[in-house]
Amino acid sequence: MNVSVVQIGNSKGIRLSKTLIEKYNIKDTLEMILESGYIVLKPKSEPRKDWGKAFEKMHKSGDDKMLMNDVFVDEDFEEWK
Repeated sequence: MNVSVVQIGNSKGIRLSKTLIEKYNIKDTLEMILESGYIVLKPKSEPRKDWGKAFEKMHKSGDDKMLMNDVFVDEDFEEWK
C-alpha cells in the first residue's frame, strides 16, 4: 500500500484511512518500531489500563471474594520436608 507524506505544520506525516484505523483498533497512540530497513507502526495497547479503578469498584460492591476455597487449607506440608 502506498501512502503520501504530507506537510503537517513544520513536520511531515502520513494519513491512515478510516478502514485501517478501525481494522487495527488504533486509538490515540502508535508504537513506532525501527527495524533494519523498515518502520513498523503498531497500535499502542494498554491492556491493564484502569484495572485499579475496576478493582476498587469490585471491592466496594463485594465482588472481590474468592470463587473457590483455598486449596492448601487441608494440605500437610510435613511430607515435603
